[in-house]
Amino acid sequence: MAYIAKRMIIPIVFLFILASCSAGGADSAKGDEKKLTFLFNIPSQTLDPNLDVNYTAVRAGISETLVKISADLSIEPWLAKDWESKDGQTWVFTLKDNLTFQNGKKADAKAVKASLERTIRESKAMNNALKIKEIKAAGQTLTITTKEPFPEFPSELVHPNTSIIDVSAANISQQPVGTGPFQVSSFEAGHKIELERYDDYWDGKPKLKHVTFSFNEDANARVMALQSKDADIIYRPSVEDIDQIQKDSSITVDSVPSLRVHQILYNTKKDHFADRHLRRAFDALLDRKEIAESILNGHAQPADGPFLADFPFSAGTVQKPSGLEAAKAELKKAGYELENGKAVKDGQALSFTLLTYQSRPELPLIAQILESNAKELGISIKIQQVENIDEYLAKNDDWDLATYSSMTAPRGDAGYLLNTAYIPNGALNYSGIENQTLIKWIEEFNRTIDKEKRDRLAKKAAELIEKETLNSFIVTPENITAYRDGVLNWETSKSEYYMLTKDLDVKTK
Repeated sequence: MAYIAKRMIIPIVFLFILASCSAGGADSAKGDEKKLTFLFNIPSQTLDPNLDVNYTAVRAGISETLVKISADLSIEPWLAKDWESKDGQTWVFTLKDNLTFQNGKKADAKAVKASLERTIRESKAMNNALKIKEIKAAGQTLTITTKEPFPEFPSELVHPNTSIIDVSAANISQQPVGTGPFQVSSFEAGHKIELERYDDYWDGKPKLKHVTFSFNEDANARVMALQSKDADIIYRPSVEDIDQIQKDSSITVDSVPSLRVHQILYNTKKDHFADRHLRRAFDALLDRKEIAESILNGHAQPADGPFLADFPFSAGTVQKPSGLEAAKAELKKAGYELENGKAVKDGQALSFTLLTYQSRPELPLIAQILESNAKELGISIKIQQVENIDEYLAKNDDWDLATYSSMTAPRGDAGYLLNTAYIPNGALNYSGIENQTLIKWIEEFNRTIDKEKRDRLAKKAAELIEKETLNSFIVTPENITAYRDGVLNWETSKSEYYMLTKDLDVKTK
């Protein structure tokens, strides 16, 4: 099958917006005026923590959740100091005593209750995920009752869309008031956030005085910004540039395994991809090992299903057809014949639209490989670039396939993916998947308290997802960042949630 050189894929777009920003601070920090510029890959149009699919408020240290996920994927306290439940349905959280919002107001149980109520009111996805029936507040004690026994409820509160804000503050989409170490000074949607230290932060005075959190989807531009000292830290440098970056002794490249899986979505709301055999034909065209080694320069592993192999609920290796001949056989099973080099059924030649997006630069590469290989099946594919993949998929049905990337078990539990991507009306069920056997297992999973039984049910679900090729899971990439040598206390996290922290620092002259 065809292989497309990486340098063909991404045009070198050096329209570099950072020129209008302040220069990076790691090489020029003085005393208590320390500043830093962080360059992220996905632009945000809103800072509303309840609605922003990029989780920018948590990533930028503006807002925080009741609990957080640790490096070993266990749940640990954050705004809540402890929690308990006797029946898995009524949960009592005790908040830390010294919490305040960045406007000085106390972040007590009453304020947290109001914030969570806004979350489930504004976000359909969070309402479905949290299953909250009632919230009561008294002092620093928050009592939450769910609609049914929900043993993994605390892990759902890791989700950045549940982060706590002062709901009485004006203009939440532009300037949310949270409990984090940094407060918003200004926000230019899709461009940058200017952040100032919150001196009365509950967990101690942040080391940085000012942070610029900028956005640029162009991986090459992010690398240039780092090399020119316009940025101190960049998220996801282009993998083909890593060897060159590492030759610069003033730059450190850091990578950790991620909880993310790159994949192909099929629009099963359309008749073509409601057919499992057509999905399997496309799946067979994906050489996962080649993509991991050549497109991601070895900074990824071939995926076996939706979950990482380390999880007890991973699907393991499910035998599926692979290669061009297997793809041709599956295409024939779907009722298509080759006529004059084109795949035809009922007199109609196959032609599809494949969505992709620039902020994850390897995805357009994968799209072009799939487009090239599909030609060998007689299938025509039109690649369409979109700016915000989640917004587009949520609002449009005029697509057939899409490259996509998501964290499938961000809290170390299978429930997030199963309930968002495979239940009808799930927030991430863009494909319109409605498999009754899968739904039955997920509903049983949701009712189950015993962890081992939950893992068995999740494993069955993952195996079914693979056997039915409801999605094509391709590779699990590494999280990669690069930063200048003046940066101190930066940590690249598996979860991708926690970036600007109170301990992040730069050297002083």
